[in-house]
Amino acid sequence: MYSFDGRVRYSETDDKEKLTLIAILNYFQDCSTFQSEDLGVGMDVLKEMGHFWVLNYWQIDVFRYPHLCERIKTGTVAYDCRGFLGFRNFFMDDAEGKRLAVANTLWTYLDIKSGKPVHIPENISAAYGSSEKLEMDYEPRKIKFPEGIKGRDEEAFEVKRQHLDANNHVNNGQYVQMALNYLKPGFRVDRMRAEYKLQALLKDRIYPVVYEGDNYTAVSLNGEDGNAYSVVEFKCLS
Repeated sequence: MYSFDGRVRYSETDDKEKLTLIAILNYFQDCSTFQSEDLGVGMDVLKEMGHFWVLNYWQIDVFRYPHLCERIKTGTVAYDCRGFLGFRNFFMDDAEGKRLAVANTLWTYLDIKSGKPVHIPENISAAYGSSEKLEMDYEPRKIKFPEGIKGRDEEAFEVKRQHLDANNHVNNGQYVQMALNYLKPGFRVDRMRAEYKLQALLKDRIYPVVYEGDNYTAVSLNGEDGNAYSVVEFKCLS
């Protein structure tokens, strides 16, 4: 297990002075980066090897959104490496150790030149080790829209430079931020799932299709051909 301490910053909060969902996602994403760098298997090392990780799937469950200036601990657990797939949990706790949020993720290990999956080297998997999975309500990786809900087309938009990450494709958190724009005011996200299917690049056009139900919203962020770059699902569980 790996963790770091933090404090909720004003720049990470919403109009109610609570940490946003995107900020929680970024804490988790940064936590995995910090761990990789501290273990000596960070981005520069992988580039020298000609490899990189791509995220396939998020599930984030939020039990309470912490307040401005609240002290928090963010951690991660790698619980399995299988072929070219890596499985990782995340958690966020408050100062008393009570769980604020928990997440499950699936990653694919790729070759930079070919863009195809390659077997995770032994030194990489050994660096992370393997721990027990965290307790959470694990949902399936594939997101399916509920029967009877018809999608609503929204206005298309172009991928800008601010959407890109160091791999020059749209960052996984940016897809979630795009999808959040289609939530109705007051919708409280208790669970978010995101499935990543294709990599959107600079100047690609994204065509959102929104599916809404009771305490449920999903957004399929599609390309011009109708195939999804990413599908993001939000649920209010109470």
